[in-house]
Amino acid sequence: MFRRKVYDELMKWKSEYAGRCACLLEGARRVGKSTIAENFAKKEYDSYIKIDFADITPELLDVFNDIAKPDLFFLRLQTETGITLKKRKSVIIFDEVQLNPKARQAIKYLVADGRYDYIETGSLISIRKNVKDIVIPSEEHKIKVFPMDFEEFSWATGKDLEPLREFFKAGIAAGNGLNRSLMRDFRIYMAVGGMPQAVDAYIKYNNFAKVDEVKRDIIALYIDDLKKLDPSGRLSAIYSAVPSQLSLKRKRFTVTAATGKQKTSKDAERLFELIDSKMVLPCWHVKNPGTSLSLTREIERFKLYLSDTGLFITLMADTGGGSTDEIYKKFLGDKLPADLGYLYENAAAQIIASFGKELYYHTWKKESGCHSYEVDFLLYSGGKIVPVEVKSSDTGRHESIDKFAAKYSRYVGKQYLFSQKDVSNDGQLQFKPVYMLPFVMENL
Repeated sequence: MFRRKVYDELMKWKSEYAGRCACLLEGARRVGKSTIAENFAKKEYDSYIKIDFADITPELLDVFNDIAKPDLFFLRLQTETGITLKKRKSVIIFDEVQLNPKARQAIKYLVADGRYDYIETGSLISIRKNVKDIVIPSEEHKIKVFPMDFEEFSWATGKDLEPLREFFKAGIAAGNGLNRSLMRDFRIYMAVGGMPQAVDAYIKYNNFAKVDEVKRDIIALYIDDLKKLDPSGRLSAIYSAVPSQLSLKRKRFTVTAATGKQKTSKDAERLFELIDSKMVLPCWHVKNPGTSLSLTREIERFKLYLSDTGLFITLMADTGGGSTDEIYKKFLGDKLPADLGYLYENAAAQIIASFGKELYYHTWKKESGCHSYEVDFLLYSGGKIVPVEVKSSDTGRHESIDKFAAKYSRYVGKQYLFSQKDVSNDGQLQFKPVYMLPFVMENL
């Protein structure tokens, strides 16, 4: 079991909210929700029952016919599982609860009963068919679960980033040698990704071919899920097109280019189902950053990133972006060409989203009218906009963020350019290595 930051959030739920609401761990498939829930139950409760709705016997499923009668329900549940529950000292896990919407709806009454705590885990939890005809309980404390971040990956590989956090707080450069080492570690993290099974394969085998096998299995699972949601194949085509569309450096994601077909009225619904799956991260174009980020976002104009950069690399290779062997060699040898810089952009999107932040970007026409300026990400802190640019290598040119800071000077606070370079600055623009982006997010 890997050390996960979500555990601390579960501890907070148990101390502050348990008994008044259930905890819902929500995230994409294979990010570790079930493992986290069960490990927490083992350590923090006297006993627990885990009900996996993806693999449940008919006899256990029949127990839920008595859920409106708590005394009978708990008696049958303990008899069927052979596990004794203790009042206020036991927890019941509803794993993959989206597969039994009625059980999720019953959370309201089970929590009100007050005898035990409840943890739900779910993916595709907000998809329309999974909430149809049920009343979604308000007695849920939602915690989003993301793929493992760089610090969690470092813990898994026996390293500690706390000294680096102190470097950041002091505004001190790491130095050439340490920065190169940390960037190599970060590139390995990008290549492996944060899916726990992929991280486990990397630690066990130290072999990217083995890691790729795991990632391809996860991608295949995602594609199968999307085809079940949308048998037309358009939804899975949109997912598969994310790497290629980012590689073309388009200012927006184009659904017609992804599907190879004319846009239909259902494409918007498909898009939001994909977003609800947590397999992708939407980044919304902001029309007027000087007014608002969320209020002036353009719902029809967006980019898509994958929720895990490791999956991005494997999917990119499998959809014609070059062999994974070549990409891994370039990563490890620090010879990643500039035209693959969008991989760092995806990694930055993943980091920002893991802090619960919406992703926004902004483009506007240059004075010549032929080309556009673009700021990769816009954050908000202390009443000010924080523009962020991400580059793989060259930091000498940063015209877009400079122009943005001048155009919206009264609204702009700190400015950051993230790359592989060590800490420095150019006037108000702060240069940071991309592995320090999480520390910036912690201090916004």
